[in-house]
Amino acid sequence: MNRRNALQQLGALALLASPVGLALGQAEGSFKVLQSPVPTNMPSKIEVLEFFHYGCSHCQHFEPLVAKWAKSLPPDVVFVQVPTIWSKSLEGLARLYYTLLVVKRPDLHVKIFSDVQEKGLALDKPEILRNWAKANKLDVSAFIGAYESFGVQTQVRRAQQLVNAYRIESVPTMAVAGRFLTSADMAGNSHEATLKVVDGLIERVRKGG
Repeated sequence: MNRRNALQQLGALALLASPVGLALGQAEGSFKVLQSPVPTNMPSKIEVLEFFHYGCSHCQHFEPLVAKWAKSLPPDVVFVQVPTIWSKSLEGLARLYYTLLVVKRPDLHVKIFSDVQEKGLALDKPEILRNWAKANKLDVSAFIGAYESFGVQTQVRRAQQLVNAYRIESVPTMAVAGRFLTSADMAGNSHEATLKVVDGLIERVRKGG
């Protein structure tokens, strides 16, 4: 989703970034080569990041595809989802994403997309978030404690740093090895094609390209 539209309305349709860069061995413009590589968190593995946010309909449609794709990744590849933060409300949703990981309820990740986009729940609001946690049979006290914890705050700050470092302006966007970016718009307006480009970039990195 385009940053400007996201700031105006979380459920607005995405405007993906224009194609940039020359793909070697792939279609021209199918990915962007970063001029300044971003250090990865696990240098011993090929790190793949997906930048998303819960108000993006494209991210919601991409989620089942990327979840299935991630299950078959080889051991030398690590996949990490990064909630994109462009506003205070998106910061709250990013906190919610990391809180689910802390309380070991990642199964609710998919549900949040529909709760935000289709039900219009403002899950960045504390009182609404408490009711949501109770409705989903979570220990509300433990959930809110995790939501407000230093550990979750640290992860949110790290997510913001990554968004800035990669200069993310649209979602969903995939980053590979701190060196490449791709998205449906770059890959031919197809989420499936995006994942094929990512696979090609993983192989390129693996071979030292």
